[in-house]
Amino acid sequence: MTRKLEELFNLPPTDQTEEQPQSVEQAQHTLAELDDAIDKIDAALPSVRGLDASDAEMDDLAAKATETFETLIDLGMNVDSRYAAEILSVASSMLGHAVTAKTAKLNKKLRMVDLQLKKLKLDRDANDGEPPETAHGQVLSRNDLLERLVGNRDQKPKTA
Repeated sequence: MTRKLEELFNLPPTDQTEEQPQSVEQAQHTLAELDDAIDKIDAALPSVRGLDASDAEMDDLAAKATETFETLIDLGMNVDSRYAAEILSVASSMLGHAVTAKTAKLNKKLRMVDLQLKKLKLDRDANDGEPPETAHGQVLSRNDLLERLVGNRDQKPKTA
């Protein structure tokens, strides 16, 4: 913290010395440690199992809730009106559970896609030292360029 900030906010002075900027070797060592940590995380990711099982479970729950909803609607329409309100309320809650199960499944997939995109961005940013090659070029003199342009014009068939 600087003295001006300390004076501005009426803070007690700190006895800490200013941090020195990292040397190139320290920065490379830190990057190497981070790279090793990322590699460990990458190695651990494939070992995560059961992601597809939870999708199937959510689909089963949604299917059961929808089936129960339809059964309760049929029952609610065939009973006395004083009992129908409670049955239809429960049917509505079952439909809500089905929607919640489908939404949870979708949110999980979106989080996975988001994590994959973030990882790709980090990988791309890590390779910023060497930008990807996007085009090939040639150095030409003005005369060479004019000869190529005139040559292309001469090769075009003339239409009249």
